[in-house]
Amino acid sequence: MLHGATYPAEQQRRIFHRIGQLAAAIHTSAPARPAGGTPPLGKLERHLDGARPHLTPGDEEFIRTVAEKAAGLPAAGVVPTHGDFQLRNLRWDEDADALYVIDFERSEDGPAVRDFVRLSDAWHGRPDLLAAVMNGYGRAFTPGEETRLTVLSVLDSVSGISYGAAHGDPELVERGLRTLARLRAAQRP
Repeated sequence: MLHGATYPAEQQRRIFHRIGQLAAAIHTSAPARPAGGTPPLGKLERHLDGARPHLTPGDEEFIRTVAEKAAGLPAAGVVPTHGDFQLRNLRWDEDADALYVIDFERSEDGPAVRDFVRLSDAWHGRPDLLAAVMNGYGRAFTPGEETRLTVLSVLDSVSGISYGAAHGDPELVERGLRTLARLRAAQRP
């Protein structure tokens, strides 16, 4: 598994390039369909109830502001997505020089950027890894995808904090809090 593994920088870039290629293969495994709905806001209040004891001052206001943006997003085209594309679910076979993905239980059609929500934490602070992923993917995110990635990342963070707190997974809580802090910092003028 890639989660917790350490590799030299050059090998990390090669692995992240392969991650981009794998995401592209998943997203093009069936023809894209016309635009779908808006980001999933239906469980936000329940997730906020579970996450609230762990939030820092200003987090809930930030979350609600981002959720309001979600309502105004244009619908995005839908493609096959893995749904839980993160380092925990990626396996690198160094001998075979191959990357594998596991855990398809959350797979469904959705916007392609959905698969980069949990992965974005892995390239934070490493523009070389983001560039490697995008190069492997074959293109950069559009401005609309960047906005959708932020919205989906905030919603995923709140869900992760709530779930992690309820199920004794402190790593999930910590990742959610770290992602919220990172996204809040990026929104400051």
